[in-house]
Amino acid sequence: MIKKIERLKGTSFSIILLLEDIEKLPAGRLTSEEYAYVAGQKEKLDKDLVILNRYDRLVVVQFIKKETYGPKRLENCRIAGDKIGALLNDHKIKEVVVDDIEGRPNEVLALAEGMELGNYQFLAYKKDPVKKKNTLDAVFIHSGKVSGKEIDMLNTRIEGTVRCRDLVNEPVIHMSASRLAYEMGKMGKEVGAGVEVMNKKKIEALKMGGLLAVNKGSQDPPTFTIFEWKPPQPVNDKPFILVGKGVVFDTGGLNLKTGTNMDNMKYDMAGAAVVASVVYSAAKAGLPVHVIALAPATDNRPGEKACTPGDVITMHNGTTVEILNTDAEGRLILADALSYARNYDPCLVIDIATLTGAAAMAIGKFGIVAMKAKSEEEFAELKTAGEKVYERIVEFPFWEEYGELIKSDVAEIKNIGGREAGAITAGKFLEHFTEYPFIHLDIAGPVWSEKKDSYRGAGATGVGVRLLFEFLRGKCRG
Repeated sequence: MIKKIERLKGTSFSIILLLEDIEKLPAGRLTSEEYAYVAGQKEKLDKDLVILNRYDRLVVVQFIKKETYGPKRLENCRIAGDKIGALLNDHKIKEVVVDDIEGRPNEVLALAEGMELGNYQFLAYKKDPVKKKNTLDAVFIHSGKVSGKEIDMLNTRIEGTVRCRDLVNEPVIHMSASRLAYEMGKMGKEVGAGVEVMNKKKIEALKMGGLLAVNKGSQDPPTFTIFEWKPPQPVNDKPFILVGKGVVFDTGGLNLKTGTNMDNMKYDMAGAAVVASVVYSAAKAGLPVHVIALAPATDNRPGEKACTPGDVITMHNGTTVEILNTDAEGRLILADALSYARNYDPCLVIDIATLTGAAAMAIGKFGIVAMKAKSEEEFAELKTAGEKVYERIVEFPFWEEYGELIKSDVAEIKNIGGREAGAITAGKFLEHFTEYPFIHLDIAGPVWSEKKDSYRGAGATGVGVRLLFEFLRGKCRG
């Protein structure tokens, strides 16, 4: 938890001094010997992080890397915060103060964010989680330029990311489609948001052929969850709709994944976890924006009744789809949700999903593949939000020619478009079910990390939550 502190005098906390230039350090913060030591470490060894051990506490001097591009500068601070957090945990420190020496509130907040996100642990299945828990419990900010409201917003953004990570890190033995819907219901109750869970009978009544087809091989029923935050006087007349892919485990179906490609497929419901966490965060922050999350959920298994390559199914909007690969299942359940979204007459629909390996192969873990239709202004705003939180967006073309690649000889469209431009043809498949301003986000690359990746951690990264939360905040400011 990040908190604000008004005075340093009289406290015994360990302190982080955030500086760009040591000459700007006020007199009295360090002894002459300490000052000389820090200056020597910086000038002679070019160290950005210098630690002073005063036995009863640590004084950490963190130099901000000289970077002219603002978003990269903030990202450097988050990365530094993660390193400092690990150092503090090694020393069993519980509380620390970040002192804004030079009056750089954005850098101070970014440093604290990196510490908090890097401090995350998933210990649900450890034998003795208390002993393994990090000691760092509170990060205080001492700054005349940081308001309590800014800290509250940052804490909410962090909590939303952590909630998302927890959902994604849960194994499918516990996180079934029904359990995911249940967890979304709990989140809604916490913040006074509305949650409706549709069961299989309701899904059948709505003729959601994509979700039902993917679910055919499973012994567990599908769910379709609607998570809505509608404040009394929202800034938007029409709602923003966030659609998240909720495949709680993806074996590939009858087109079974090979080798190690199935190992971490519990993260295939990350899109649903993201949209739930964003609406949760928006409600907790009291954002004056009407936003709805739609989360179709099921597992994808090669059961005895599983759909097969060559099957033709009818979607919620009546479109017939030829299934040529059962491992291209995410777009099927998303398409039903995108079609259903039309009932709300939305101002914008954004889907987010671990949709294609092609997206991950194209840009790796360093960004989010995106496509847009009828949403130039909103897409520009989303890119700006992405730069701010360093969940950057890379736009792929959405030319109509790509739509030719998913035309079917036996149905209206098919669920794969061939080896070329796989991320784009997946997006074009989804676009077929939209008539409104639409943005597609493929987070297959950055959603999961096999080993610790700075403040993004190991396992589920929670990517997408900070991006969409900041996008919605920007809409509220406008």
